[in-house]
Amino acid sequence: MFDPMLQPLPPSHSRTEALIARLTSEITSGRFGPGDRLPTEQQIATATGVSRTVVREAVAALKGLGLVETKQGVGAFVSRRLRERPFELDPAQLRFLPEVLAILELRISIEVEAAGLAAQRHDRAQLAAIRTELAAIDMAITRGEDAVEPDLAFHCAIADATNNPHFRKMLGFLGIQIIPRRALHLNERDPPNRTKYLLASQTEHKSIFEAIRLRDVQRSRSAMRRHLQRGRDRYRKAGEALGNSLELRPPALPA
Repeated sequence: MFDPMLQPLPPSHSRTEALIARLTSEITSGRFGPGDRLPTEQQIATATGVSRTVVREAVAALKGLGLVETKQGVGAFVSRRLRERPFELDPAQLRFLPEVLAILELRISIEVEAAGLAAQRHDRAQLAAIRTELAAIDMAITRGEDAVEPDLAFHCAIADATNNPHFRKMLGFLGIQIIPRRALHLNERDPPNRTKYLLASQTEHKSIFEAIRLRDVQRSRSAMRRHLQRGRDRYRKAGEALGNSLELRPPALPA
C-alpha cells in the first residue's frame, strides 16, 4: 500500500535531491523496513508531483547509497542489509538546528585532539598548507562570499598535519555539512551580520593557527575547543531568536 507520508514535494532547486531526502527519511525512520517493496515509479511520481525520470534518478542514488535494491521487472526494495551498513549521516536528518548542534559536538570531540596533534607533529609544508587556507578564508570574506570551502579546507589541513590519516578521512566523510552556515538561512534573514560573524570566526581560526605554529599543544586544543563551542553557541542563539524553527536546506548529495 502506498504510504500517505509521500506527499507532493515543495519547490526545490533540485527535485531529485528533495525526493532522495524524502525517501531516505521514510527508510531510515523505519516506515519502510528491510525487504519492503517501495511504491512503484508511477505511484511515487503521482504522489510527489515529479516526473518518472526524477523518480528513477532518486532510486538509482539510493541504490548507490546501499539503501535499496532493485529487481528487474519487479521494483525497488529496501535493502535487507540495511542494518549492516556502517555509520553515516542521513541527509534527511541534517535539516534542522538540533542535528547541526549534534554534529558540532561530534566535531569538538574529534578536532580538539586533531589540533593538539597537529601542533605536536606538523612539518613545514603542512604548516604552510594551513596558512594558505587561512589566507583563502580572508580573501573569500573580502569578496563577500560565505567562505565555506576554504573554511572546510582549513580544518582538513589541520587534520592532515596530525599525520594520522583517519582524522582527515573522518572530516572528509562528514563533508561540507560540518560548516552549516550555507545551509542555514541566516545570511538571508540577517545579511548585515554576515561579515561580522565571519570575521569573528576568522579571528578564532587565526588563534588556532598561531598556537599550532608555536607547537603549543594545550593552547591549540583550547583554541579549537573555543572556536567550535562558540560556533555551536552562535547557531543555538540564532535558533532561539527564531523560536527554534531554524530549518536547513537539504544538503547536496555527492556527485
